[in-house]
Amino acid sequence: MRAEKKFISKEYTTRLSGSPFFIVVDYRGLTVGHFGELRKRLRKAGAEIHVVKNSIFRIAAKEANVADLTGALTGQLAIVTGPKDVSSAAKIVKTFQAEFDKPKIQFGFLDNQRLENKDVLALADLPSLDVLRGKLLGTLLAPASTLVRLLNEPASSLARVLKARAEKPE
Repeated sequence: MRAEKKFISKEYTTRLSGSPFFIVVDYRGLTVGHFGELRKRLRKAGAEIHVVKNSIFRIAAKEANVADLTGALTGQLAIVTGPKDVSSAAKIVKTFQAEFDKPKIQFGFLDNQRLENKDVLALADLPSLDVLRGKLLGTLLAPASTLVRLLNEPASSLARVLKARAEKPE
């Protein structure tokens, strides 16, 4: 392999090792302006999209111990990666696909497990990781909040009765 290809392969290997997920999309027919807009939206979510040569990406995926992608990479492909939440990146790609009918999601990988197109779209429908954490925290704190209200209620009731008694004209 030529030195340039080795360098690019090493860059993709590093990118795959640093990301818990990647989504493979077919960007065929996407204009440069639209591709730039997609990049900008993904950057806001902490993700990136890069056009990749299939043979080089196949080698990088094998070197990063992600998967053997022999035969899975066909067409003009771009790879979405990021160090954060996969659902936010998938949501952006899905929304962009609904607006412009491109790019087409091929498949993805999350923690070395292959995700088909429908799985990636299902991840896009999930709330973000921060929202899920907030809901879980609210669920965990609900019993404690209820207990505090129940313990506080007799004292509150007594205070309201005393206040009403004090304000009552005799």
